[in-house]
Amino acid sequence: MSGKMPYRRTLSMLLAVCALLALPPAGAAAAQDVAGSSDHPLVGRYQGAVIRTYETKTYDETRLPDRTMPKGADRDGDGWTRELSGKVTSIRYEGPAQRSILEVMRNYQQALKAAGFSEIFFCRAQAKDCTTAGGITSFWTLAKGANGLPTTWDTSTYLLAEKDEGGRHVTVGLLGVETRATGPHPLTPHVALTVVESEPMQTGQIEVIEASEMEQSIERNGRIAIYGIHFDTDSAELQPASTPQIEQLAELLKTRPALKVIVVGHTDGQGAFDYNLNLSQRRAQAVVDVLAKQYGIAGPRMTPAGAGMVAPVASNRTEAGRALNRRVEIVEVVGG
Repeated sequence: MSGKMPYRRTLSMLLAVCALLALPPAGAAAAQDVAGSSDHPLVGRYQGAVIRTYETKTYDETRLPDRTMPKGADRDGDGWTRELSGKVTSIRYEGPAQRSILEVMRNYQQALKAAGFSEIFFCRAQAKDCTTAGGITSFWTLAKGANGLPTTWDTSTYLLAEKDEGGRHVTVGLLGVETRATGPHPLTPHVALTVVESEPMQTGQIEVIEASEMEQSIERNGRIAIYGIHFDTDSAELQPASTPQIEQLAELLKTRPALKVIVVGHTDGQGAFDYNLNLSQRRAQAVVDVLAKQYGIAGPRMTPAGAGMVAPVASNRTEAGRALNRRVEIVEVVGG
């Protein structure tokens, strides 16, 4: 699958989601779920809300934003949305009247946390979590003019969360807006829920590279890519699972006391260029710091460098490719 959707395909997806938010026609039955619908068992609904639109597909592909849209970002979503596939459930809730969308979304936020979900992104238009330069509000208003939604987009609120459940990875996207009270129509919140259930990404498939193997690769190629060093998402914090690989790297540097290296951090292609460049630099520095402080490797022997997304070894269009691009490389310094 291409990681970059054509503009028309992305727009059609937005129109479909925005259609979920449209108000029911005049005379529609009140307080009655649409036929054949049901709550998603892992998410539920805000008490008093009614299902107005319901759809489930055993397999589909979609994108959900996982950060604010950077300035000048491609509207197709590369770098600020998450590509997902699997069973997709889409539900549009309306009401209850006289509840603000923020109150409804904060309740969802608390409920998902209590159910073991990890929050990836929470965005409020009025709180400037979504910037005027681009963000989740811009993402959805792309389709506003074409669909003529009777909503107040300055109240838009968005939440993305995920967890592993029953042998599958579950991603929940919630977009909320509200219609203001006008005449006989009361203030009414509307929530578009998207749940994507996919097989969890396999982890632990890359074995720890031993010191002797690293030494051989450096002698042959002058460098080696390491995948056993792990960081928290959007962080330079080393995960405990990195310890075995760090130990082998320290062993290499101890057995080769004349070896000087550049520790190069690499990221995938998601996110802004400058952000990833800085992140990769901080990750490289974190590796150098732990080798110096915990294993006694002399600092001058190691130079941290961040390459960001500029040197991919695979396509960033798929998660498998992005996983290969997230790495630390050890490059031999010759004659330095």
